[in-house]
Amino acid sequence: MNISLNWLRDYIDCQLSVPELEALLRRAGLEVAGVKKRGVSIEKVVVAQVLESVQHPNADRLSVCKVDDGSGQPRQIVCGAKNYKIGDKVPLALPGAVMPGDFKIKTGKLRGVESEGMMCSAKELQLAEDAEGLLILDASSVPGTELKNLFPVETVLELEITPNRSDWLSHVGVAREIGVFTGKVAQVPRPALPKSIDAAGHASIEDAGCSYYTLRKISGVNVAPSPQWLVDRLISIGLRPINNIVDITNYVLFELGQPLHAFDAGKITGGIRARGAIDSERFQALDGQEYHLPAGTLVIADDNGPVALAGVMGGEGSGVTESTNDILLESAIFDPSRVRRASRALGVFSDSSYRFERGVDPDGVATASARAVELILQLAGGTAASELLVAGSVPARHAVTLRHDRARALLGTELSDADIDAALQRTGLEKGLDGQWVIPGYRRELTREADLIEEVARVVGIEDIQSRAEGIFAQGSSADAAYDFTMALRRKLAGAGFHEARTGTLISANAADLIGPSVSLKNPFGDDQSRLRNSLIPGLLAAVVRNFDQGAKSIPLFEAGRIFNSEGEFQRLALVATGERQSPDWRGTDVRPWDAFDLSGLVVRIAGATIQPLTNPPTPFGAAAVAALNGKRIGIVGQLLPSVARSLGIDGALLAAEFDLDAWLAVDAREKTVSPLPKFPASSRDIAFIAQLALPYGEVQAAIASLNEPLLESVKLFDLFTDPKGEKIPAEKKSLAVSLTFRSPERTLTTEEVNAATDRIKAVLREKTGVDLRE
Repeated sequence: MNISLNWLRDYIDCQLSVPELEALLRRAGLEVAGVKKRGVSIEKVVVAQVLESVQHPNADRLSVCKVDDGSGQPRQIVCGAKNYKIGDKVPLALPGAVMPGDFKIKTGKLRGVESEGMMCSAKELQLAEDAEGLLILDASSVPGTELKNLFPVETVLELEITPNRSDWLSHVGVAREIGVFTGKVAQVPRPALPKSIDAAGHASIEDAGCSYYTLRKISGVNVAPSPQWLVDRLISIGLRPINNIVDITNYVLFELGQPLHAFDAGKITGGIRARGAIDSERFQALDGQEYHLPAGTLVIADDNGPVALAGVMGGEGSGVTESTNDILLESAIFDPSRVRRASRALGVFSDSSYRFERGVDPDGVATASARAVELILQLAGGTAASELLVAGSVPARHAVTLRHDRARALLGTELSDADIDAALQRTGLEKGLDGQWVIPGYRRELTREADLIEEVARVVGIEDIQSRAEGIFAQGSSADAAYDFTMALRRKLAGAGFHEARTGTLISANAADLIGPSVSLKNPFGDDQSRLRNSLIPGLLAAVVRNFDQGAKSIPLFEAGRIFNSEGEFQRLALVATGERQSPDWRGTDVRPWDAFDLSGLVVRIAGATIQPLTNPPTPFGAAAVAALNGKRIGIVGQLLPSVARSLGIDGALLAAEFDLDAWLAVDAREKTVSPLPKFPASSRDIAFIAQLALPYGEVQAAIASLNEPLLESVKLFDLFTDPKGEKIPAEKKSLAVSLTFRSPERTLTTEEVNAATDRIKAVLREKTGVDLRE
């Protein structure tokens, strides 16, 4: 919604600066999306009158014109527009003018004919976003007048209007709101209202989608271009002038917020009816398109069929043209839901539908009609009927009860009854009996006591209501603990280079069967959404494929969410990784793909879990290990079957892990303890040994742990070597090397103590795993 500051000041004495006005409107609840400057500030652009126009000798689409620019000497201009005639006044950019986009005007030849300037359209002058042909100026404009004097620069505010405040969709509505917060009274146009009579025989309502319909006839009008002031007003808010009748209806629309429509009375056959459309009934709209209307679409029709799509757009066959002599001016109330439904179904949107969808002021229907008639008689002449033809009735105003004590209790303030009443009266509400407030038609969204209390807070100012109570701490819950636990894991995984994904809870049967049993939907959306997900892994695999298709080289993803099975819903965390773990760089570093050690190492680092290999991994894992914390299983980590990777178009290893967050949290919920930094240095020893190829490293860890060596702080595997050819070690063997770290919290260890502990570890390895130690 564009609001012209100059136009706004016609209704309220507002001398606030633009930043001050922005702040006031934001306090009122209006979001100022932008501030634009409109008008002409270009030097050397003047009014010129077309004296003659002939065909260009070398171009079919160009004309050669002689114009009077006020200098006393005719100027020759080559022009491509066709919408002007001899005698019209148009903008002329003289040589030396610098147009928007840093386009400099100079004398030159166009197709061999000299042109001494450029006649301009409204778009070229940035007076409108769209324009057809030249900008035709008011006939009273004097040649040679600088255009910046006719189109002074003005400020236009672009407002974001909330759906509940349809009264803000007009200059008067915004002026009224400014008055609420400045204490000044908005000067609302109040034309004399004609006598209302029953429209029987002329107009009727046959559908409840229209509750109130009015017509007024104006005879003998002269349809012509609008005067300059009206053109300027419409252009300032981005509208294209058409003719004085249509421009007046648009002017009143943006002035008062009530949509109007003018029919050519000579093109209306019989009486007008507001009715529902017959299925596939045809309607030729003003936008030049023919529409096949769904059954029940609210239309305005005469004896020959629809002449307007109610509340949305008029019909081409009944529109006002230059040959129109008599008009019928429509002003009505249409049901917002019916207008919205028709607009969406047909894809037709207009300034009228935008307002009717949000609801118009019932009390403003007759006022807007009278205001438009007043302007039509001034600008187009003619004679208006003395009566307003009316069908239906104006909805009655409703009242809302307000308790002053309740307002004070909710707001936490000691406002007096008089202060509360004054605040409501400033918003336009009228005080009735027994604590009731009569709601004006333009504030129909006020329906409850709480709405009135909110209005009091708005007017008084939320910032002026002092805080009277401090917030209290709420007792922590299991839900809070689960949320905090999951968020901590998300942050850790993001810090480790993983990207969080969000996948759907519905998956295909094939994806679900990859994991195991799943829950089927009775009424699926389709084959690809027929099961509730029984794991997060299928959704992440689909995300991997989409990322690969977009050219991603490394894809580490994770997701936290719910899975479903026959026993209920469960919270899970899943990870997938594939592609390049390490990319080549300028130092010549080789590409290294993701492998199982990367993922298992991440799990150990983030979860503090131990990894125990599985002899028979579950589908779809080809190799897997159990992740355990304090002896309790919390998840599985491993590499998916190569066949699964190939089915997804992935050549390398495809790694995945999935964790039961409920089980993880239950184990992790133990009381946390911390230890001081060690006071004494550590001592390390490395041992290497030859073992059977089939010996799991987990058995090596278990053998060392069984010793319960008090000085041993940690064990780390740092080398693994196999030789399939059997040249350096037998093919059925492997070489391992581990680093042992020893430390005492009480003293610095001696060499003899460290060596003795190392010997005890070597002995237990020989005894329990049968390895051959290498010296």
